[in-house]
Amino acid sequence: MENLLAALIEEPLRLIKKYYDPESELYYILVEHGKAVAQKALAAAEKARRFHPDRKFLVEAAMLHDIGIFLTDLPEIGCKGNKPYICHGCLGREILEKEGLPAHALVCERHVGAGINREEIIARNLPLPPREMVPVTLEEQIICFADKFFSKNRRSLHREKTIAEVRRELSRYGSGQLLRFQEWAKLFADV
Repeated sequence: MENLLAALIEEPLRLIKKYYDPESELYYILVEHGKAVAQKALAAAEKARRFHPDRKFLVEAAMLHDIGIFLTDLPEIGCKGNKPYICHGCLGREILEKEGLPAHALVCERHVGAGINREEIIARNLPLPPREMVPVTLEEQIICFADKFFSKNRRSLHREKTIAEVRRELSRYGSGQLLRFQEWAKLFADV
């Protein structure tokens, strides 16, 4: 799995370097987080191999799913933008659509939380366009699932959360988030 990952991250890294200074702390955090998510996504893909997930796409999209974070305001990881952090998925979608990667762009938008539906956006008055942002394709679901296990906090960047920890975190955001994650756990993990 390591060799596959190493072979497939070169293209995404070129694109990331277009928007991030490779010498910056934020670049390091983004790339390390992307690699962890990509490895977890490949492991999930193995569990779901009967559905024939696109492993190349999984690695590329895992590396790019958080490309919009630099436009948000989250100083503790070096983000100095002016948008709320919850907007990073939509912002990433805009970037990747401009780069000609529409499928990767949808992964960006749909990976936040366990996906956010239109009703949640409206009910919680979130600063997002009122549209469905829930993972649809198998690959979108796998990346969203894998992403939940890793933080972008420098101190815990390489620590994988347990399924119980992820459940606890998602339960704060409503039953829809938790139910989606639990369905994915049945497909993509040993639960």
